[in-house]
Amino acid sequence: LFEMSEQEPRDFCLAFCSRGLPSTFGRASCCGTLESYPSSSPIWFVESDDPNLTSVLERLEDIKKSNTLLLQQLKRLICDLCRLYNLPQHPDVEMLDQPLPAGQNGTTEEVTSEEEEEEDMGEDIEDLDHYDMKEEEPVDGKKSEDEGIEKENLAILEKIRKNQRQDHLNGAVSGSVQASDRLMKELRDIYRSQSYKTGIYSVELVNDSLYEWHVKLLKVDPDSPLHSDLQVLKEKEGVEYILLNFSFKDNFPFDPPFVRVVSPVLTGGYVLGGGALCMELLTKQGWSSAYSIESVIMQINATLVKGKARVQFGANKNQYNLARAQQSYKSLVQIHEKNVLPQELYTKHSQYSVLV
Repeated sequence: LFEMSEQEPRDFCLAFCSRGLPSTFGRASCCGTLESYPSSSPIWFVESDDPNLTSVLERLEDIKKSNTLLLQQLKRLICDLCRLYNLPQHPDVEMLDQPLPAGQNGTTEEVTSEEEEEEDMGEDIEDLDHYDMKEEEPVDGKKSEDEGIEKENLAILEKIRKNQRQDHLNGAVSGSVQASDRLMKELRDIYRSQSYKTGIYSVELVNDSLYEWHVKLLKVDPDSPLHSDLQVLKEKEGVEYILLNFSFKDNFPFDPPFVRVVSPVLTGGYVLGGGALCMELLTKQGWSSAYSIESVIMQINATLVKGKARVQFGANKNQYNLARAQQSYKSLVQIHEKNVLPQELYTKHSQYSVLV
């Protein structure tokens, strides 16, 4: 009746399915809110505009909190969806009323033992045991999920989750579950990283959007001319960092982020017109969904130094803008598709930019 696919230790998706019905039939998902379960309720949202499905999820709020809240919500969801689509209720649904074993604290060993005892009871029951394990893991895993993250950054993550929940309730969903899950993971990894904690770079969400980041490169190679230029920039303008803008699409991580320099205006460093970056890993051909955002940030830092980037003092700051950066990136991709090496790419595109 339900299919489960693990996104992260605390996140999962549930798909309501039945033979003879279209694949898009009644999908409901729960994600990103099990870190503090059962002290706070799971957040459910539906991947459909059907108001009937929205009403089904709203009724889940009526269930009183308990140590089996997630199981009770699951039972209510199954029963209501079966009634909504005139389907017979699966008899195994009643098993969700069974009490948890005495003294169970959500340990993996106890749940695994329960699975072994009931292996002969059929595939559906095994699925329920598997579900129990997924319910309990986040409780034990919360500390490890939060470990190494400062309180102010944990507050940011919590704010994002609350905003996502409100957006779903208001029907104003932006992005995709897949992209949001991955970006939350990337953000958590960054908050834990030593490079972030030691001030090599910083990250700030633009208008609290998970899909647009401002990244400040605060430290570059101290032996590089760029480092010296940033020291001068600090004396003149009180700014000693390079500001980057990262924007992500709904199909991230399968497409790379669009990255551009916002300020200061740079020469060299493989920076193109409008602030776009000439880097193979930022193109579809050179990108891999396995790349982490921190690795991209650190690679950009190294590439600017390697390309002998310099601050262009006195330059018109308006020359760096999104529209021009997108046009430069489009030209970059067109040339790259002809299998031109990155260095040749940069040379050709730089000449083109100068002529324009």
